[in-house]
Amino acid sequence: MKRLNSQLQQDGAPLELILLIRTLLAGCKEISFRVSQGALAGVLGSTLSENVQGETQKKLDVISNHILKDTLRESGYVKAISSEEEDDVVPCNPEGKYLVSFDPLDGSSNTEINSLIGTIFSITHAPQWMEPDDPSAFLQPGTQIVAAGYVLYGPSTMLALSTGRGTHIYTLDKTHGGFLLTHPNIQVPEDTTEYSINASNQRHWEPAMQAYIADLLAGKEGPRKKNYNMRWVAAMVGDIHRLLCRGGIFMYPYDNRDPSKPGKLRLLYEANPMAFLMEQAGGKAETGTGRILEVMPEEIHQRVPCIIGSKGEVEACLSYAEKSE
Repeated sequence: MKRLNSQLQQDGAPLELILLIRTLLAGCKEISFRVSQGALAGVLGSTLSENVQGETQKKLDVISNHILKDTLRESGYVKAISSEEEDDVVPCNPEGKYLVSFDPLDGSSNTEINSLIGTIFSITHAPQWMEPDDPSAFLQPGTQIVAAGYVLYGPSTMLALSTGRGTHIYTLDKTHGGFLLTHPNIQVPEDTTEYSINASNQRHWEPAMQAYIADLLAGKEGPRKKNYNMRWVAAMVGDIHRLLCRGGIFMYPYDNRDPSKPGKLRLLYEANPMAFLMEQAGGKAETGTGRILEVMPEEIHQRVPCIIGSKGEVEACLSYAEKSE
């Protein structure tokens, strides 16, 4: 099997980017080990603090954030990092060429039940005229991403990664500590019979989304003329991994609970990296009013609605909003 380095070189990734990705993944491998120890290492449960979003932090959130922050700061390749768990950007090397944004442990509440969790990240070029502590450096649309991916900590540790030349999935070979290419250049099926959504929020959705889901539930007897299954992992990294492997649609749509929060998921740390991977695999990623990767960030912790997955099904979902206009 091909090693990660060889595939990155084949895809034309610059040497410094390859070295940065390797450094980032070294941190992820340490997180993978900590996760696998679970209760034996005393890393489960919550802390007494909240992150900038007002969410109670899990111990593994804090540990994972420190591992990645320390690893990247020491690398020399990174000018600054932004993390879901940090209030502000973290300055690194003033001469660094790249910016890294990450969710250190997506789905961390799943640690209590030994379910899927992962690290999501994206890398962009650092504007050289900006100071390392300037958050406006991160206010770039997702179209500027040079690499994005996630590491899934499941029965095996897997990496989905794209540098703009397709999306590849790798598996960590723990016998020698390297990622091996196991699913090259994956392509998401255009059509699907699976969907992922937090149905408990149904009463807060806009009418178009409610109508779309109602038609999926109607199955063969409804206007879509086929039966659908719902799958929900409660960790974006797990749901998107399933979509990349076999197709489907994942939705965390706009709802009317809090107008100041147009969506649940963060643009920089979750939506943009997953949209990049999905588009590189032939899928589609939308907010409901436009392409996720074209959203211009206004602040580093911005949230957006997400409709991501098989191209045909995403377009079908969007068509309900067009009908209601």
